[in-house]
Amino acid sequence: MDFITKLPKSSQGFDTIWVIVDRLTKSAHFLPIRKNDPLDKLARLYLNRIVARHEIRVSIICDRDERFTSNFWKSFQKALGTDICMSTAYHPETDGQSERTIQTLEDMLRACVINFGKGWVKHLPLVEFSYNNSYHASIKAAPYGGWRIPTDWPEVNPRNNGKDSPDQAMDA
Repeated sequence: MDFITKLPKSSQGFDTIWVIVDRLTKSAHFLPIRKNDPLDKLARLYLNRIVARHEIRVSIICDRDERFTSNFWKSFQKALGTDICMSTAYHPETDGQSERTIQTLEDMLRACVINFGKGWVKHLPLVEFSYNNSYHASIKAAPYGGWRIPTDWPEVNPRNNGKDSPDQAMDA
């Protein structure tokens, strides 16, 4: 988890992007926030946009932002059963995945800001979709493709002797 700050203030007042990257699938979420959003609002956003869609994480690597080092955030994550691992100051390799994702996102945002100005928030979901559908050499797939578990079912077709399901077709 990390933040991109000092963005042009959008018409909705957003000036920061909260970047959350799954270390396994390399999928990323880009959440527009305000620099001064209170922690309870960030906690609700995290529950609604991350936990509700993906489950509770076993561990999270965060930078040493005051929001992540606060007692509130530590208590919140402890209640969820998540271990917080703080990255080492001046040692970006600790959370290198977030740093690489942020570099890519900043490049993508530059194109949006040039074309859309302060309307970057409106296009952020498409930027996220584009990022998550791009090939990543480390997983040899796109992050959204990494979520899918391949199935080895036989194709269900008219030639399966009237069987309706793959299990029935296999029993034939």
